[in-house]
Amino acid sequence: MRKKLGWIAMLLAMCVMNGWACTNLIVGKKASADGSVIVSYSADSYGMFGFLCHYPAMTHESGAMRPIYEWDTGKYLGQIKEAKQTYNVIGNMNEFQVTIGETTFGGRPELVDTTGIMDYGSLIYVALQRSRTAKEAIKVMTDLVKEYGYYSSGESFSIADPNEVWIMEMIGKGPGVKGAVWVAVRVPDDCIAAHANQSRIHKFDLNDKDNCLYSPDVISFAREKGYFNGMNKDFSFADAYCPLDFSGLRACEARVWSFYNMFSKTTGDAYLPYIQGKSKEPMPLYVKPDRKVSVRDIQQAMRDHYEGTPLDITNDMGAGAFQMPYRLSPLTFKVDGQEYFNERPISTQQSAFTFVSQMRSTMPDAIGGVLWFGLDDANMTVFTPVYCNTDKVPASYAEGEGDCVTFSWNSAFWIYNWVADMIRPRYSLMVEDMRTVQNALEDMYADAQSGIESTAMKLYAENPQKAKEFLTNYTGMSAQAAVDAWKKLGEFLIVRYNDGVVKRVKNGKLVRPETGNTAPLDRPGYPQEFLNELVKSTGERYKVIDLK
Repeated sequence: MRKKLGWIAMLLAMCVMNGWACTNLIVGKKASADGSVIVSYSADSYGMFGFLCHYPAMTHESGAMRPIYEWDTGKYLGQIKEAKQTYNVIGNMNEFQVTIGETTFGGRPELVDTTGIMDYGSLIYVALQRSRTAKEAIKVMTDLVKEYGYYSSGESFSIADPNEVWIMEMIGKGPGVKGAVWVAVRVPDDCIAAHANQSRIHKFDLNDKDNCLYSPDVISFAREKGYFNGMNKDFSFADAYCPLDFSGLRACEARVWSFYNMFSKTTGDAYLPYIQGKSKEPMPLYVKPDRKVSVRDIQQAMRDHYEGTPLDITNDMGAGAFQMPYRLSPLTFKVDGQEYFNERPISTQQSAFTFVSQMRSTMPDAIGGVLWFGLDDANMTVFTPVYCNTDKVPASYAEGEGDCVTFSWNSAFWIYNWVADMIRPRYSLMVEDMRTVQNALEDMYADAQSGIESTAMKLYAENPQKAKEFLTNYTGMSAQAAVDAWKKLGEFLIVRYNDGVVKRVKNGKLVRPETGNTAPLDRPGYPQEFLNELVKSTGERYKVIDLK
């Protein structure tokens, strides 16, 4: 995904921390409102610079080799044989609408093989360049680790196409042992699923070859290592290779629970005790939703902070005076020798980029595949449409416009971060101004989609290349419109909320003074609930004394 040469690789090695913090939400085609398969992803890693990657379709000479660099750090790992033909990839979707996302679960540390060549990020982008379907991507990925070794720790992958979606979990075999153990389970078309940095595949049907694939030694290797000694039918991949601990439960599984709770209330109610550590029965890998789920629903789900649930983080002392739904890392801390934790919701400030992938079998691939893409935190960004045959990255989304230690006014990543960091400290005061612009833009893109695609279909019937050019141009225009609007939003916020006051607004515009040079404004101060807590904690220190 990144250029891996020279100072860029060194810079990334300094800036990018581990990626064990992502979330994938999944919707089968019969569970979605429009018959599309939907997969979301957030790349949540402190210090990581976000941009939209692009790998153009190419033809390679026989015998060509491809260098592999670790996705997180840029470290050179080795070479693999290049495919004769590779496909266009924009972000995490290719020209055939195949999408791959991931979350790292880590698992047993002794199974990491630092001599392997294929890391999890390289597996994703190499597979996208070589696959026309989800099952083909699974074969490409598992064949690659078998031939070249697996470099990373335990990983969960969402692998999807317009007709089906799979969850594949993989972990290495230890230092110097080539290959990996893995299992892949197809999510039923009428179900939703999720994973969030904790292995989620427990028992699986060894005899269902249509819906379950696995390495031949996935159970025997666990026996050999002493991770499992029961009957094959009782084997749990998660229990063997990633035993659950408290952080895996509360910082990871809780995000999956929150997603299920949004769309399957019965499931949410049933598994709240599990999330609270009061039950050991794990959540199912997938559930049936109470209603059809839309792309917009998933965009909103990626903005979740447990609002309205027992895990809500907006109403305690950690939220500060203005109900900020974020917590600074590290997520655990000690007081008087006792360890405590902060909740870790789906939406988090350290995201580099996020997407919601929409895959539709009812249209030509060039039109059916849309990667709704945003830079920074899903809660603080705009999802703009990126069509899967796009062969030109929007300028503000491109690599090279700033980097992880260089601000640029031309970088969407830095523009979204600039606005977000203004809002967070006074979240409840300022967030609705942001939400107004965000909703207006996303409503505009959603409302325009059918018209844009109708035009594209007509062009496609005449000449598919014309349709691709049209959608590539629309992708670029949409991204730029959002970034331009966000710059204006940032200017508005810094003026309206300057010096801790709130300048008045009428009809969406700041009210100008009738005379003089002092703007009409209000001084809202702190919320009463915060003041009550302040007095409780400080006693009479700030009590006004009657000097009479």
